[in-house]
Amino acid sequence: MSLGKRLAMYHDNHLLSRLAGTAIPSKVFATRPGLPDVTYAELFEGAERFAATLTDAGLQPGDRVAAQVAKSIEAIQIYLGTVMAGGVFLPLNTAYTGSEVAYFLSDATPRVVVCDPGNQNEISQLTDDAVLFTLAADGSGTLSETAAQKPAGFSAVARGADDLAAILYTSGTTGRSKGAMLSHQNLASNSEVLCDYWQFTEQDLLIHALPIFHTHGLFVATNVALLAGASVHFLPGFNADAIINAMPNSTAMMGVPTFYTRLLDHSDLNIETVSNMRLFISGSAPLLVETHERWSDRTGHRILERYGMTETNMNTSNPYRGDRRAGTVGFPLPGVELRIMAGEHEVPQGEVGVLEVRGPNVFQGYWQMPEKTAEELRPDGWFITGDQGFVDADGYVTIVGREKDMVITGGFNVYPKEVESLIDDIPGVKESAVIGVPHPDFGEAVVAVVVRNDESLTESSITSELSGQLARFKQPKQTLFLPDLPRNTMGKVQKKALRTSYAGLFS
Repeated sequence: MSLGKRLAMYHDNHLLSRLAGTAIPSKVFATRPGLPDVTYAELFEGAERFAATLTDAGLQPGDRVAAQVAKSIEAIQIYLGTVMAGGVFLPLNTAYTGSEVAYFLSDATPRVVVCDPGNQNEISQLTDDAVLFTLAADGSGTLSETAAQKPAGFSAVARGADDLAAILYTSGTTGRSKGAMLSHQNLASNSEVLCDYWQFTEQDLLIHALPIFHTHGLFVATNVALLAGASVHFLPGFNADAIINAMPNSTAMMGVPTFYTRLLDHSDLNIETVSNMRLFISGSAPLLVETHERWSDRTGHRILERYGMTETNMNTSNPYRGDRRAGTVGFPLPGVELRIMAGEHEVPQGEVGVLEVRGPNVFQGYWQMPEKTAEELRPDGWFITGDQGFVDADGYVTIVGREKDMVITGGFNVYPKEVESLIDDIPGVKESAVIGVPHPDFGEAVVAVVVRNDESLTESSITSELSGQLARFKQPKQTLFLPDLPRNTMGKVQKKALRTSYAGLFS
């Protein structure tokens, strides 16, 4: 089918018409190690068959399609097929347990659920009236078998800018997970801005090793590639050897900080290996300044760090051309407003406060949680992110931590990032996390949890290093050593888990 005919079929679907807007049917969309390449024509034809299957299963515009499946081209086609059929896509982390999935399914009440064949018996007990399909990592399953009987050529259901395209549940680190409602305009506008800001074109080959149940891998990496008409080197997950092997023929990579720290341990990473690469992007968790500088020294590339959230897609980015400053997340993206607030008042430049953002990227609210939506999304469109930071004299935004992570000890505020940055600079420290735990005298005590490279490093040596650099109230009351920090699947340190583990430290 020609590009013109396909665009005519998708014309009235706000998001899909943009994602397919530059797709050349014969161009390769995805290369896959050990598997055949997938062209744009094959990608969209498969999505059309999935859309027909979903529609025949009873999917109506606005109905949800939940998918807890391994990363595959077919999983991307479920996303595209859901949007094509007018549905709302609900990707679920493959690590979620049955009890967690039960909550998401009961809350979102999807019309269709897609799961791995190995989980079929368990998920079938949770689906109530939903239609259940299976999809394995190799693309087999009842969904693919049913779709194979459908013709390609599905005409996309009309959907406008304000219609929902997806619901993504937050990680739930502060309580019950919330379903962030993302519209066609939220996703399309952000992808268009990123595509332009990061200068993606049809000439790019993006290394895609991220999971696709998360904003980063699905709505940043995949959507930007589709919008640009670029190709992706589609990996099932992070594999240092596979990424190193892909670099000579690739132009860009999006990753989380752990990607970069692990690649720095690879003996084949050097300037020659990355000579064809034009861009390395990091997000989903803070990138240590040390990692930034080591990568620059080793490869000659400055990593581009950006900042986003499930509720907002991407908000800020270091510049494509210009100074990519380690420790910052750059400037607000075009069309995105950002301010630093203390309650109802904006703080002076350079002072720490809570980041709020407003723009076409900001979500529509939390699914079936009007009270929570009202708490975090102001009537005039400003979203209260809960992240604390400041804007410097040059306009660069620096995140110092989550508002809930701030430690209040003896009536004084301690921002964990300030303490962590100093600890991370101590020789022998690999990384650290600073938390507050209950204390009988101070309310909360500052506690440092450290991963060390040098086993001879002691608590007293860390205390000695910090004594001349931090006010006494900011210094850790105790330093603990762990082999690794607990992280979620996107590499974010789980401070709530640390606070829970050490809640009784001073009792």
